[in-house]
Amino acid sequence: MALKIGDYVLVLDEDLSGTVQKIFGDTVSIETDEGFMLDFPRAALIKHHADNSLKQGIFSYDNLNAVVSEKESPKRKKTGRTKAKERYEPTMEVDLHINQLMKSPKGMSNHDILTLQLDTARRQLEFAIKKGIQKIVFIHGVGEGVLKLELEYLFGRYGNIKFYDANYQKYGLGATEVYIYQNAKPTY
Repeated sequence: MALKIGDYVLVLDEDLSGTVQKIFGDTVSIETDEGFMLDFPRAALIKHHADNSLKQGIFSYDNLNAVVSEKESPKRKKTGRTKAKERYEPTMEVDLHINQLMKSPKGMSNHDILTLQLDTARRQLEFAIKKGIQKIVFIHGVGEGVLKLELEYLFGRYGNIKFYDANYQKYGLGATEVYIYQNAKPTY
């Protein structure tokens, strides 16, 4: 079979194909579809007569450019639906553990620590009321329950809120959720 430069050939016993670039007697150099130059004996090549149909397959430059431009074109982002539970998740969390409030509680008595935690809770609650935040979770931990009792006493002084144990799956028994009525006048 007569091969000439520019013919598209298939390699026998290998999954290779390419275009003839040079012919040296019985050795033929082809450029593969990936751009590599390889030498083969003339007997190991078969001329492909289908007008380069393999080259025009799914990985041709035209198709590749179409895919790239499609991927780069701006798409409308899908808005994921949120579950009802997630929509009503608290928008603010306040961790009252002492190690979250200060670097080192060394030298502080239990009374000082409790006072700092309650002052933080009161400030955060008043901030949420002013800013119109509807739900807050105060993370107080389980412990002996002293902080939880003091928080309940503090929350009871406000007429525009209700409070209850926070989501057990997320916080366990160590958190209290506060719901702030937005239309009510504060009574503190």
